Amino acid sequence: MIKIICLGKLKEKYLTDLTDDYLKRINKYHKIELIELKDEENIQNEAKNINKYLTPNDYVITLEIEGKNLDSLEFANLIEKTFITNSTITFIIGSSTGLDKSIKERSNYHLSFSKLTFPHGLFRGILLEQIYRAFKINNHESYHK
Repeated sequence: MIKIICLGKLKEKYLTDLTDDYLKRINKYHKIELIELKDEENIQNEAKNINKYLTPNDYVITLEIEGKNLDSLEFANLIEKTFITNSTITFIIGSSTGLDKSIKERSNYHLSFSKLTFPHGLFRGILLEQIYRAFKINNHESYHK
């Protein structure tokens, strides 16, 4: 299973349409769940809310500017290899204030898509597209470049 925990709700229809489209595409390959949590002023409160959805067996990937950069093939390989030993990969997208230290410490892998800052709703779509691309790569299926 893939879980994506994100802070804040999408308000724009074009972003919910994008998210829904990729969730449907990914669901053909693997069970996926999107968990939207309330964006809090206090990141310790956000951490408490995030922790409610984590199990000890989750392989946690936090999305952080300071994380490691991968290309799409490396990302696909990370997903494929992780599922060999873990049944659940949980991605965590923090709020505009970032992620609490406790969540970063719980993370198994710190991933960065860029040094750039993206709007959270748009980044959610980018993450979903890359997960979909990873399944296409891992299944040796063609997908546009």
